[in-house]
Amino acid sequence: MKVMIVGAGIGGLFTALRLHAEGIGCVVYERGERIRELGVGINALPFAVRELGAVGLLDRLDGIGVRTGELIYAHRLGQEIMRRPCGLAAGFAHPQISVHRGRLQGLLHRAVIERLGADAVRTGHRLVGFEQDAEGVTARFADGSHARADILVGADGIHSTTRSTLFPDEGPPRWSGMMTWRGATDWPEFGTGRTMVIAGGNAAKLVVYPIAAGGAPGTRLTNWAMGVLTGRPGDPPPDEQDWTRPADPAVLAAHVKRFTCDLFDHAAMIASTRDRFEFPMCDRDPLPRWTHGRVTLLGDAAHPMYPMGSNGAGQAILDAVNLSAHLATETDPAEALLAYERDRLPATTQIVLRNRLGGPEQVIDEVERRAPQGFDRIEDVITPAELEAIVAGYTQVSGGHRDRPTPGPGKDHT
Repeated sequence: MKVMIVGAGIGGLFTALRLHAEGIGCVVYERGERIRELGVGINALPFAVRELGAVGLLDRLDGIGVRTGELIYAHRLGQEIMRRPCGLAAGFAHPQISVHRGRLQGLLHRAVIERLGADAVRTGHRLVGFEQDAEGVTARFADGSHARADILVGADGIHSTTRSTLFPDEGPPRWSGMMTWRGATDWPEFGTGRTMVIAGGNAAKLVVYPIAAGGAPGTRLTNWAMGVLTGRPGDPPPDEQDWTRPADPAVLAAHVKRFTCDLFDHAAMIASTRDRFEFPMCDRDPLPRWTHGRVTLLGDAAHPMYPMGSNGAGQAILDAVNLSAHLATETDPAEALLAYERDRLPATTQIVLRNRLGGPEQVIDEVERRAPQGFDRIEDVITPAELEAIVAGYTQVSGGHRDRPTPGPGKDHT
């Protein structure tokens, strides 16, 4: 069997590694002329780290990221709502690792080249269309070239050509109404040096966490993201999602005043960041199907979601694991794609819809609804059981609980 993967992002490259591990040949076609390590911070939750470790990449991932040890949910005015351990400290079998998205993509790219060969990732191939028959799929690229394989996996992101070919009337992505600004800069360690902070709800949110060692002792490369509701959910996005669009410093300076933080000077952190980017937070409505004969979708091409609960890259990794397992065991490639869809489409649909409500970060929205001007004691606003129910419910839906060890006698890891 030969598989054609369109898109050399995290989902596409990890799919190539998983297929290779199953003994299935594949080639990745990427529209860019080279693999550019774009983006800022993302989180690999324990279930995603488990799968990266299963293909022998845990040590490399540890070398470029930070093992996140705790997560603090806070009111946008600074009061702590909830503090939770992460990764190994929370009883998982694997760590949670925060990492620069581009560095993770580069790590995966190098691993694909090492294991599959230099020709396994072909850049400068922008997909323009494809045709399929009973024996396979033929892809057409903008440079006039063609490629043939048994199946085609579209892992080409939220603006997927594969998806738009299958669903030509879908239209643009759906905007949440929130504009997001992001960057990363060396900054003095705060908290434990492995602390993540999420302050504010869906109207105004600030997220800060370390993603790598810094350039000087006592510092970390620190990711920040700030989002503000500037439109109505469901409106067309004001601009296309583009991780490289520079942010307006005056706009950033105006919005940082919405937040109060005790652990770090967020205004100075944002002002001192050299490269600051702006893009609208978007997703798409869940599809009724991903698979059309010998063509299917994966990752953001299949289920683009708001960045709540650190699930975007993780769900693409789970897609790749499931797809490769079905292709390794089913004799009919088309049946394998349908089995993959049956497993993964319902699960990711729930996450897309839950993320529109705020994901696990709904704990912050609920507290800010009850105490918009802040509080002195969180117990006067909401009970610990209410907070835990919101977070645990999302974790169950997203599959974040799956990395916990099997409970032994007298233990409860639910």
